[in-house]
Amino acid sequence: MRVTGAVLVMGLLTGAAWSDEVPVETGRLGKQEITLHVHPFLLADELDVLRKVLVNKDVLAVLVPAKGGYAALSVSPDDGFIRDGVPVESAMALAQLPDAETARTETLKACDAARKGRADCVVVLEIAPRK
Repeated sequence: MRVTGAVLVMGLLTGAAWSDEVPVETGRLGKQEITLHVHPFLLADELDVLRKVLVNKDVLAVLVPAKGGYAALSVSPDDGFIRDGVPVESAMALAQLPDAETARTETLKACDAARKGRADCVVVLEIAPRK
């Protein structure tokens, strides 16, 4: 019975870990590789805007100027990304950073400092130079 209980607990824990994984969509546009983290809290209109970065050079250029580098966009699940057609104040995009880790870390830090909600910010978009 104890072995079965332990196996059941491990199975539940493993299933919980799998359910926490966030699906991603990726794309290549110009000299950039883009990763969209499709978090379940993102609304349909928010995903529509984020998906445009995957396919539209003009939208991508807003986040990553011609100088390139690494970029990321972080959002608080409680605050969201867009409300009433306008990006929320806590949604933070930073570009021209030296590496992916710095881009993630700095956008999360800036987003967490600005968020109104309780939930910690998460990265929803990453942009890197194409290799």
